[in-house]
Amino acid sequence: MMFSGDAQPLFRQKIPDHSIHGVHVYFPDPWWKKRHHKRRIMNESFLTDVVRVLVPDGLRLHFWTDVKEYFDLSVELIHQSFPQLQGPLSVAEKPAEHEMDFRTHFERRTRLHNEAVYRSEFVRS
Repeated sequence: MMFSGDAQPLFRQKIPDHSIHGVHVYFPDPWWKKRHHKRRIMNESFLTDVVRVLVPDGLRLHFWTDVKEYFDLSVELIHQSFPQLQGPLSVAEKPAEHEMDFRTHFERRTRLHNEAVYRSEFVRS
């Protein structure tokens, strides 16, 4: 099933505990200005809900971004506040088989410009 919209209220209000096998966060808005960082999806409230909804024992949170600072801050937050998420596990970049073989527009643009994509997976224990 796929949803379009703000993930935070969806997770908080609609998704039952231990009911999701994987959460994929690909290229979230980095909210560049310091005063807007509070709007970033990779925050303590959202990650609390991710841990709550993930089925225990081996199910995953996937997080990819093209913003190193956002990646580093998110990984640090997970390390400090969510010991039940083991990682980050590296995710190999697979070669694109054709022009549209990318998860998102942002991945396509970034990779076609030979820029870095920071990928990680975390396993819920």
